[in-house]
Amino acid sequence: MRISLIALLLSGGLFPVLGQTSNPAAPPLPKDPRAVFDAAAPHYDFADPSLKPWHLKASYLLYDDQGNPGEQGTFEYWWASPNRYRTTWTRPSASHTEWRMAEDQIADLSTGESLNFFEFKLQTAFFSPLPKPEDLNATGVQLQVDHLKLFTDGQKSPCIMVVPFMASQSNNVNSANMGLFPTYCFDPDRPMLRAETSFGMLAMQFNSFVEVQGRYLPRKIDIFEGKRHILSATVDAATAISPADPALTPAPEAKVINYKKVTTPAGTRTINRVGVSAGVAVGMLLKKVTPVYPIDAKQAHITGTVVLQALIGHDGSIYDLKVVQAPSASLAASALIAVSQWKYRPYLLNGQPVEVDTTINVIYQMSR
Repeated sequence: MRISLIALLLSGGLFPVLGQTSNPAAPPLPKDPRAVFDAAAPHYDFADPSLKPWHLKASYLLYDDQGNPGEQGTFEYWWASPNRYRTTWTRPSASHTEWRMAEDQIADLSTGESLNFFEFKLQTAFFSPLPKPEDLNATGVQLQVDHLKLFTDGQKSPCIMVVPFMASQSNNVNSANMGLFPTYCFDPDRPMLRAETSFGMLAMQFNSFVEVQGRYLPRKIDIFEGKRHILSATVDAATAISPADPALTPAPEAKVINYKKVTTPAGTRTINRVGVSAGVAVGMLLKKVTPVYPIDAKQAHITGTVVLQALIGHDGSIYDLKVVQAPSASLAASALIAVSQWKYRPYLLNGQPVEVDTTINVIYQMSR
């Protein structure tokens, strides 16, 4: 069933109404919110070594700043094992492929312009849309539950908002608008993620599921900023492949990256990601998009700093981004949209580019 584009403002959060779907069988949904995430996790474990090699192909459509259809692209994913897989994005003005060949080795081949943040987000949306276990640490967050009418058949869906304690110190968690902080809405009957939203602006919807080796795979994904469409994707095929599929072998012209291994008393580990300070990250910045100061924040004279945690890929693109602290929801959304378009110089370690974890501070202040 397709998603209705009629948007309903529910409890202060924006959730477009979803068309009901035929769901793979699963145990009933638990009542405890942490148990819901625990029950859902096995159904989204696409890195399980027991999985058989497979290939996904999806078509996606980007939209411009006015929400009009733009370029069309293809997203493909080949998986043979947790340390051997390939991801490819292709559209008329850009192509980007990464091959994971071993724990300490990848290959990269890119042409044209850089992909945008939401194209990279497709990989997470399909295969790991749930919050990470560390993001649900009981000492750092509270979980607020509400039941919202998301489906066209009138059923209410359990929605769980992950509220950081730093936010609840000044706001009553039980009265915070649903969707203000990262919120995950599940199917009424099973641990299947149907929608994710945050800061009342950014929303991701999952629909028309199929079961792939016991995992939930949405055939339709839509990403919105408010009522504006950003990206839509549809799965064209999900098929079994041979572990020797030639697509898993890097192209001769691909750049191979060999990550350094270090041995410590705790054992040997691969250094493919480093943490750098916000100041160092500023020196790496090549392209900066200035955030738009939201009208509601201006009218309320809200100022301050939005603190973002970013994962910068080995190619300098932002692969992941989340809000750590913000003066308001609209400022958080504004910072996310702008920073998601920034581009960095790759960070080199022993001559090889590595991923970077860093903090980005976006300051909002009223002009005098």
